[in-house]
Amino acid sequence: MRAFCFFALMLIAALAFAQAGDSSADAAAPKAPPRAKPEPVEDVIHGHRIVDPYRWMENADSPETQRYVADQLAYTRSRLDPLPGRDRIHARLTELLNIGTVTAPSVAGKYFLYTRRDSGQNQPILYVREGLAGKDRVLVDANQLAADGTVALDWWYPTHDGKYVAYGLSSSGSEMSTLYVMEISTGRKLAEAIDRTRAASVAWLPDNSGFYYTRYPRAGEVPAGEEFYHRRVFFHQLGSSPDGGADALVFPLKEDVKPDQWTSVQVSEDGKWLLVGLSTGWTKTQLFLKERASSAPFVEITQGKEFLYTADFFRGELYIHSNEDAPRYRIFKVAAANPARANWREIVPQSDAVIETAGIVGGKIFATGEKNATSLLKVYSLDGKLEAEPKLPGLGTVPAFGGTYDSNDAFFSFNSFVVPPAVFHYDMRTRRSSEWARVAAPVDASPYDVRQVWYTSKDGTRVPMFIVARKGLKQDGSNPTLLTGYGGFNVSERPAFNRSLYVWLEHGGIYALANLRGGSEFGEDWHRAGMLDKKQNVFDDFIAAAEYLIAEKYTSREHLAIQGGSNGGLLVGAALTQRPDLYRAVICQVPLLDMLRYQNFKIAKLWVPEYGSAEDARQFDFLYAYSPYHHVKDGVKYPAVLLTTADSDSRVDPMHAKKMAARLQAANAGPNPILLRIEPKAGHGAGKPVTKQIEEGADIWSFLFWQLGVKP
Repeated sequence: MRAFCFFALMLIAALAFAQAGDSSADAAAPKAPPRAKPEPVEDVIHGHRIVDPYRWMENADSPETQRYVADQLAYTRSRLDPLPGRDRIHARLTELLNIGTVTAPSVAGKYFLYTRRDSGQNQPILYVREGLAGKDRVLVDANQLAADGTVALDWWYPTHDGKYVAYGLSSSGSEMSTLYVMEISTGRKLAEAIDRTRAASVAWLPDNSGFYYTRYPRAGEVPAGEEFYHRRVFFHQLGSSPDGGADALVFPLKEDVKPDQWTSVQVSEDGKWLLVGLSTGWTKTQLFLKERASSAPFVEITQGKEFLYTADFFRGELYIHSNEDAPRYRIFKVAAANPARANWREIVPQSDAVIETAGIVGGKIFATGEKNATSLLKVYSLDGKLEAEPKLPGLGTVPAFGGTYDSNDAFFSFNSFVVPPAVFHYDMRTRRSSEWARVAAPVDASPYDVRQVWYTSKDGTRVPMFIVARKGLKQDGSNPTLLTGYGGFNVSERPAFNRSLYVWLEHGGIYALANLRGGSEFGEDWHRAGMLDKKQNVFDDFIAAAEYLIAEKYTSREHLAIQGGSNGGLLVGAALTQRPDLYRAVICQVPLLDMLRYQNFKIAKLWVPEYGSAEDARQFDFLYAYSPYHHVKDGVKYPAVLLTTADSDSRVDPMHAKKMAARLQAANAGPNPILLRIEPKAGHGAGKPVTKQIEEGADIWSFLFWQLGVKP
């Protein structure tokens, strides 16, 4: 269950904006931001002298940092609150962001569990439906747990027969869940309350007597500061030690999980086999298998190879989905009793489309795929013969599917730029799809056109990009345009329904989504071409996308903005510092920007396999070559920048945005505002209540309308 900077303005553009902008809003606000006092700290790293003027901001609790934040937020409000049309933008966003959500159900015996958020609700509610045509009943409503909507349902795992469901709740965007158990038929909550279960993997025993689960260490169990790592697998007997304090450690037993590793757990449908996945970054997975009744240790069946593996059990066989020697993935089959690599048999070979996920549903292999950045569905026999290709409503995204090995009811969700979220039921016997649920959306998508274009990056690589705009668009270089991307962590950016985007489209804006290297759009080769020492390819792809939009007269430098969040925040930060001549405005959300120190904060050691670490001499060189914070230059006329972060972000430390705002404000030689926005009681984005999304969206779109001269 995922969101998300700075360019120089030439003199002629500044003059043009001065004519187009609203002078009353500017006149009412202070022109200069509060300046942070530099207190340089000098490091010598692998022979390089590095000076950090704002290291002190890394201590979020210091009085100096808190004063800086208070001053910055006051300045930001003085610039954003008076903007003309902000109230109208806020009102339209309230309508758009109250468009609901719906997820593909999990099948649990006679029950179907799914989440739905309706208009006026801050958080999705977990519902249960008995039978396909039964009535919905509320199981978990996080909206009732906090008046401001800041408690979120993070995940849930039902038992196979629908007796119980384990679920996780967290507050203020922290994502550090507490695990609870509920009896589905009655809604009775059991005594279990196990904390530190962030993004938990849970595997129930077939008889419902207990479950395996992943948990992070508590204070005192590991050295201070390492509580975000060492994710281990435990076993919990239902009814014992409600807080999990007496639960047996299952994996690892001899040595700890390294900070950059991530565990997950599965049990075979007959309860005989236990499988643990150990992921190192986004390029390597090891699978460890053991017979539960045996005292023999886990056996690694993947031999530590540098590939990704997932697996599903069925009738004593393992069905393994992997990119081993196949960057677009293939599927193997092997007996669980003889799982050595030499016994694996390829049943679905690599093709021209990426096989994203695969699992057993109704005694078949149900797989999601991707070709040219749009989703596919395929159904194979257990020997890998293609039997069906369920038809999708159009070019778009299948975020998830649901089903079990012995159920003929499969479900998949679907959405696209112009199709609101919907869920479809697929009958595995008749091979027919029917709509199961759809959210109501007060938008008219008919005036808009979606096209996919291909452009050439700096090194000659062809890169696709989606462009969404009003039909009959005139390519005269005058259209306000927002370009975004991600480019990392094997994440594919596909056509998806973005509620707030319609406030932009309805005012004549163009939206462009570039499918940059570093993602998974074309398999593992595409991912590896944008990580570690190849990360500059991602920034080159993004810059080339902007140049294409300008060259093809979709827009111009004066009408182009860029936006990115998290790894995408790093993307736009690098694009800003490398080409501060190319954009008019930048939205940089929950970003990584100090790439020499990022690994020291929050969960960032998990990302070292993707980015590298400055502690390594060779990796320092390529990190320092693009680290945005270290490439801000004094005397440059930077574009308008809005940096956003949140004080409870447990993924990317807010220090990145704080330090970057101070550095840009000190260096900027032009008139464009550099603003910092920090959201209280919020995190990286997961579980953020709708009310907070509306306020943040109103600030972002008002800022873009202001800077690009769009009349609200």
